[in-house]
Amino acid sequence: MINSVGREIPDEVLQELTDSYGRKVEGFNGAYYRHNKTYKKAAPTVRGVVDPSEDKLLPSIKAALEKCEIKDGMTISFHHHFREGDYVVNMVMEEIHKMGIKNLTICASSLGKAHDPIVPMIEDGTITGIQSSGVRGKIGEAISNGKLKTTAIMRSHGGRVRAIEEGDVHIDIAFIGAPTCDSYGNMRAVGGKSDCGVLSYAMVDAQYADKVVAITDTLVPFPNQPASISQVDVDYVVVVDEIGNAAKIATGAAKPTKDLRNLMMANYCTQFVINTPYFKDGFSYQTGVGGPSIASTLYLGEIMRERGIKMGLGLGGIAGPMADLLKEGLIEKLVDTQDFDLTAIESVRNNPNHFEISGSEYANPMNKGAYVNRLDFVILAALEVDTHFNVNVVVGSDGVITGAQGGHPDTAAGAKCTIIISPLIRGRIPCVCSDVTTVTTPGETVDVVITDYGIAINPKRKDLIECMKDVKLPFCTIEELRDQAYAIVGEPEKVQFGDRVVGAIESRDGTIIDVVRQVKEYEFAD
Repeated sequence: MINSVGREIPDEVLQELTDSYGRKVEGFNGAYYRHNKTYKKAAPTVRGVVDPSEDKLLPSIKAALEKCEIKDGMTISFHHHFREGDYVVNMVMEEIHKMGIKNLTICASSLGKAHDPIVPMIEDGTITGIQSSGVRGKIGEAISNGKLKTTAIMRSHGGRVRAIEEGDVHIDIAFIGAPTCDSYGNMRAVGGKSDCGVLSYAMVDAQYADKVVAITDTLVPFPNQPASISQVDVDYVVVVDEIGNAAKIATGAAKPTKDLRNLMMANYCTQFVINTPYFKDGFSYQTGVGGPSIASTLYLGEIMRERGIKMGLGLGGIAGPMADLLKEGLIEKLVDTQDFDLTAIESVRNNPNHFEISGSEYANPMNKGAYVNRLDFVILAALEVDTHFNVNVVVGSDGVITGAQGGHPDTAAGAKCTIIISPLIRGRIPCVCSDVTTVTTPGETVDVVITDYGIAINPKRKDLIECMKDVKLPFCTIEELRDQAYAIVGEPEKVQFGDRVVGAIESRDGTIIDVVRQVKEYEFAD
């Protein structure tokens, strides 16, 4: 079938997912297609503690695996709050591999380069399924090369919560890296030697998995309060030497920029924001972790000081500049689902106006009110944007899976003004094109595209076009941006894919917005 963003979704993929989920899976039919529709939540198997003296503390990960009765074909989950500093995934998978367990599905909030060591386990059949916000590094290459036995499923952060709550995926065992934990399972993301700030994305795992294992490197006296994840959801506790390296949280995209092109785009973004009707005392705001996005926050802070305007709510993944504005009093409250650097971690640990929330509260499209729906502005990055304003943040110009949806589609759908910042050209690759390689965020939810060569407003946002008519910024059409990109580097040849579908991109509501096919160079006969 051809979905509403013009992508062909093979019937066999829809049928495969329908059979797996136990509900009819459809192609994407608009960002708000399932709005106000109802579903019943799934429920985990609950193992009550009959003996009050039962000890949850176990001597090793292997002992926990044995207690959880791990077996072939299970689905296990992890969270990614340590980003490239995570140790938990590799530690657990190493023990599983030694036990000879096969045919596992990993349902992770995200997977990165830190997890490259598990690729041989994909190749030998230990891991046959991956469900994640996205993947980077060698795991993405392995999936794109057709090495994963089943179709990888990529979901936004809100979409992942929805999928678990709706029962599309059932987690047998959740492994949660906890910076501090007591012997009865109360977990916090601060107070230890490996703090990660919040445990937001692991909360749904704790609530819905059949078995939950807390893995910590800092055992603290009972009760460890206030707990991010409660003892009532935890089966076992394991103490290890290290669960992660917090210094590596701020790697890759999560760094400030000194690049003059990025700073120029950040300035354009700030000037656009302050000339909209939404920029007023008490406005709400979220930014991604790309260099231009972080720089735009710094520039916005300067204007807020000059005009005496305060931000009422800062949302989502939090980086140092937002934490600094909170400390200065220019933001009333930060509501946090992930910390991108040590400054943000320190803020959520110490500032009473910096709050941890669950992934469901943040972005689940199928609850009664997610925070993303209260955003005035969201500032996001992109690998590609096309002339329909569709955005790709998952598949690289070579056709290889190299990124993650994260909260991109969630915040774009919820915010009053969604701004994409991207250079016109990255290397010799045009970032504004006729059609993106893979659609991850639909153009109907994108309002503005800011590049170093100009700014395009989605024609459907006539209100924004009107309020910018006297603003001195380099406005143009999205087609003009594409034409400039092609004039500089030429129109690129389309990536050559094979027939096999290796990944499905789920919209946040559980419909299929696009698929990823095996890169043709690597296609092989079954």
